[in-house]
Amino acid sequence: MTFKLGFRELLSTVTAIGALGTWGHAVAAEAAWQPQGPVEIVVPTGAGGENDRVARFIQRVFEQKKLVETPVLVVNKSGGGQVLSLVYFSKKSPDPHFLLYATGTVLSNQISGRTELGYHDLTPIAKLRCDNTALTVAPDSDMKNMQDLIGRLKGNIRSVSFGGVSRGGANNLVLAKALRSGGVDPSGLKMIIFKTNAQSMTGVMGKHVDAVASSVSAAFQNFKSGKLRILAVSAPKRLTGILADVPTMAEAGLDVSGVSNCRYIYATKGITAAQRAFWENAMAAVNNDKEWGADIAQRNQMQDFRLGKDLESDLKATYDGTKAAMIDIGLAKAK
Repeated sequence: MTFKLGFRELLSTVTAIGALGTWGHAVAAEAAWQPQGPVEIVVPTGAGGENDRVARFIQRVFEQKKLVETPVLVVNKSGGGQVLSLVYFSKKSPDPHFLLYATGTVLSNQISGRTELGYHDLTPIAKLRCDNTALTVAPDSDMKNMQDLIGRLKGNIRSVSFGGVSRGGANNLVLAKALRSGGVDPSGLKMIIFKTNAQSMTGVMGKHVDAVASSVSAAFQNFKSGKLRILAVSAPKRLTGILADVPTMAEAGLDVSGVSNCRYIYATKGITAAQRAFWENAMAAVNNDKEWGADIAQRNQMQDFRLGKDLESDLKATYDGTKAAMIDIGLAKAK
């Protein structure tokens, strides 16, 4: 006879095995933690954008697989270049009922001096998926490639307006580093900040901005429908499918190394080991969901799931690489 264990049954079994030692009863009691009230997934950007979409995907998997038996809410806290969400979230410590769906902006905002808060003020739970940056223009734009863009900027740095969702975020950082390596000082760029990538896409389609630096996944559907054109992507090699004809920035001789565009889940600082283990198990179940994997593949993203010490080492390396890149282009806070 074959028995199938659900998430909670599996967790209880592991707990029971771990409880056989001297500290058995104490370990069992702590490891059996589960949310006792509503859970908030905090998103640093507005409703309707790519970050919001993925956070609601996680919410749906939590509910469908009964990973969390209490209500799960997605709460959008946009503003301040994603600083507002971090301030809001940090004040919830050490409540384990709050999760932050975060971008690499948590790293770059601290490096740039926008906030003193950083990933050390949170509890890292999981690294979820990674994206590449796309530089997007309207289909009829007279800028056909990166060389056209750089040529125009060298003539007049303010002649091109760029949309984005944060200054110093991963996509903004890729744009700045690419332009620096092409001989353009990015400090004088004309930047328009939108609350979501969806709004920035509307902005470039409506000619309110000339170009947008966003994740490939945020630009994908409008590119697929012919509403936008991608000048280049930051991937180390060309992507696949309908993006196979889009050149990389490296092909134009531009350097965008050392910049990460990944997504993470954090809990508040100060939660217990059992609470952290619960959320790590929950996120592992999300990562193993077939629809989750298919969504990542469909959007030309990379599935780079990490937990625990592996995640902490990866975050440290990513922070160091981001800091080096920001120092190189003059975006790091002066000491």
